[in-house]
Amino acid sequence: MRVIENICLLLGRLLMGSYFILPGLMKISNYQGTTEYMLAHNVPATAILLPITIVLQIALGLAVILGFKGKFAAFILAGLTLVICIYMHNFWTMEEGVARAHEMQNFVKNMAIMGGLLIISALGTGKFSLDNRKSNQV
Repeated sequence: MRVIENICLLLGRLLMGSYFILPGLMKISNYQGTTEYMLAHNVPATAILLPITIVLQIALGLAVILGFKGKFAAFILAGLTLVICIYMHNFWTMEEGVARAHEMQNFVKNMAIMGGLLIISALGTGKFSLDNRKSNQV
């Protein structure tokens, strides 16, 4: 893999991981509001799933950034993203209007993010990662 490809993978991992870490932290600071939002979207077992989601978003987001078990972390985050989209951005249940268009946009955006995660799952984390630290040593 060329240097530019490894740099792009590193920058992509930084952005992708941040996309999960920041909302994970925001869920902690607004725990009650997030709980209410999840309940409003009929998410089952919210009391169990919210803490699990927070841990997964922060830990796996960090793993993607560091490139530590990056393929696995990206794959699990792709699955989490799909589940979140089905419950939280279910535009197909809404009446036509701005709110539906907004949720559809969020759904499509998250599907693109899921696509990026699946690419990391398939191709790996690149040279500048903990997964490849042994191959980085001379």
